[in-house]
Amino acid sequence: MGENTTVKFPQEVIDEYAALGVDLPSLFSAGHLGERMGVRIVEAAADRVVGTMPVEGNTQPYGLLHGGASAVLAETLGSVGSMLHGGPSKIAVGVDLNCTHHRGLRSGTVTGVATPVHRGRSTATYEIVISDEQDRRVCTARLTCLLRDAPQS
Repeated sequence: MGENTTVKFPQEVIDEYAALGVDLPSLFSAGHLGERMGVRIVEAAADRVVGTMPVEGNTQPYGLLHGGASAVLAETLGSVGSMLHGGPSKIAVGVDLNCTHHRGLRSGTVTGVATPVHRGRSTATYEIVISDEQDRRVCTARLTCLLRDAPQS
């Protein structure tokens, strides 16, 4: 995954992963697709993940924010929350994503906030609210991830 040095993690989480030799900001970046789309994770904890994405460059033929772009932002944020919930011994794999698109946008930046709906031993579900710069809801998404055992190194 790509580098993202602006992510804010709780210090105890950074320490837990650093003890395992894991660079947490790189691990929980938006990845290559997210980088191409301009996704930036600005805050990350198991109980709240926040990220932004520009509308420009992520539009459909009518010039509106592409629904798939909102889905990428939502899945990225929900997956980061699920991974942090699962901890270093688990990996999160998305198994269900649904998105309801409430309004179209032609410009600006959207902000997504992922909060947990359910955090169990084998699954985690997050609601992701994506809003425009006027704090108007653009999309509501829900992501469920399966928490699998991480490969042993």
